[in-house]
Formats: sequence, structure tokens, C-alpha cells
Amino acid sequence: MLNQAARKWGLRFGASHVVAGETIESAMAKVKELNEKGLVCTLDHLGEFVSSREEALEATQYNIRTLEAIHKAGVKSNLSVKLTQLGLDIDFDFCLDNMRQIVGTAKQYNNFVRIDMEDSARCQATLDLLRELRKTYDNVGTVIQAYLYRAEQDVKDLKGVSLRLVKGAYKEPPEVAYQEKAQIDENYMTIIQTHLLSGSYTAIATHDHHIIEKVKQFTKEHGIPKEQFEFQMLYGFRTDMQLQLAKEGYTMRIYVPFGNDWFGYFMRRLAERPQNVAFALKGFFGK
Repeated sequence: MLNQAARKWGLRFGASHVVAGETIESAMAKVKELNEKGLVCTLDHLGEFVSSREEALEATQYNIRTLEAIHKAGVKSNLSVKLTQLGLDIDFDFCLDNMRQIVGTAKQYNNFVRIDMEDSARCQATLDLLRELRKTYDNVGTVIQAYLYRAEQDVKDLKGVSLRLVKGAYKEPPEVAYQEKAQIDENYMTIIQTHLLSGSYTAIATHDHHIIEKVKQFTKEHGIPKEQFEFQMLYGFRTDMQLQLAKEGYTMRIYVPFGNDWFGYFMRRLAERPQNVAFALKGFFGK
């Protein structure tokens, strides 16, 4: 109900600060603008938990059109996708077929696809699907969430795969996930170091400047080249730090969500940090 109302209202309540428009065209314009500032991107067509094959097929074609638009515009951007948008909850093989089309198109354009990780209930299915894809394609990776107890073993199992490492954005029970910030932060640094030391490409997705400084120090101490890792942040957050890291010669990739199904994404961003509520209200009231 709320999501439907949000679509009707458009990008209000401050959402336009964190969502790059509702169309491929608006997303391309924003990516070009970010590229000109020395930032690379990954585009995410918002939407998840589809319940019909028709919706999943439509989302598949939309993602393919997004890859075509990236190629045509000549912008520096990967693509991020959510498997529940592509039919994971409907049928595993159906979703796999849809992903093969998307990753195959990306391969044709020499691009890369990142499979976003969703809630813990879908973690194993996501990794199983990734392994199937990687039997044919090397231009696909996924995300590992540090708050899950299984994260360290998953990172070890995925040696050689490009991973985006995050703290985690879903509400998870204590049976499967750390609940305390200190524990999550500690595990986050553990999986970052593990993946870097294995020689694997590592995307460190965080706005936490303490973590970023630790990563910079760790990579210098261990002689890990800047070409083996990148920092990632969400569009609209900590823009000064994004530009500073790019200026320092680090690859800084911006996660750029777009589309009219933005409500769930926006609400998760608000839930993550209380100050995001003030940020959103500030955007809504134009102050």
C-alpha cells in the first residue's frame, strides 16, 4: 500500500537525494555527472520480491536495456541486480535463465554484474546461483554481509570472486547474525582482510571513515595495490569523502539506485541510521 502510494507521489520525502530519478535516461545523466567528478558507478534498477513470471521477465529486459544504455552512453558503470526481482522466489532455474541473459549481455559489452545480497533466508540460494553462473561467466560477483555468522567462511569459499563486502542492511535474528555493532565491525575487518590477502578483488562498501582508514593502512602495510580493491558508497551519502578518496587515487564507486519502486530502498536507508530521518526531512522541506 505504502509503496504504491510512493510510486504515485514520485521521488518526494527527500528520496530524490538518494535515488537518481525514475528512468534509465535520468540514471545515465546522473552517472555522467558522477563520472565527470572522477567517480565510477554501479546502477541498480530498484525492485524486489516480485511474485509473477511476467514481472520478473519485464525486470530482466529492463536490466538488459540498462546495460545497453551504459554501453551506448559510454559511461563508467557496472550493474547491480536483486535476484528476487528476477524470479528467485518463483523458481531457481527460471531466475538462473534470466540472470544468464543479463550477465551474457554484460559480457558482450565488457561489463560486470553484481548480485546484491538480500535477507539471510535467500543467502544460500544466491550463492548457489552465483556458482552456476560462474561456470560460464567470470564477469559476475556478489555481496557478503559481515553481520552474518557465516560471512567469513563464505568469503574463504569465494576466493577469486569479486565481492562487495558490507556490514548488512536487513533486520536479522540473533540465530544467524551478530547484533552488536562492535562485533559486526570486527567481523567486517576480518572478511575484508581475508579477501584482500587471498589476492581477490575486493569492494569495500561503507560510509564508516574509521573502517576506511583501517583499510587504507592495511593495504599499505601489506603492499596490496590500489588496482585490487575499491571503495563503494551510496549515491547521496558522504559526497565529500567520495571525492576525497577519488582524489587520493582510490577507485571510488557510487551505488546509484533508480526507478519508481524506490520506497523499500529509501525506508531501509532511513532505518539504518536515525540521522538519515533528519536528512530526508531536510530534503523534503527544501532546507
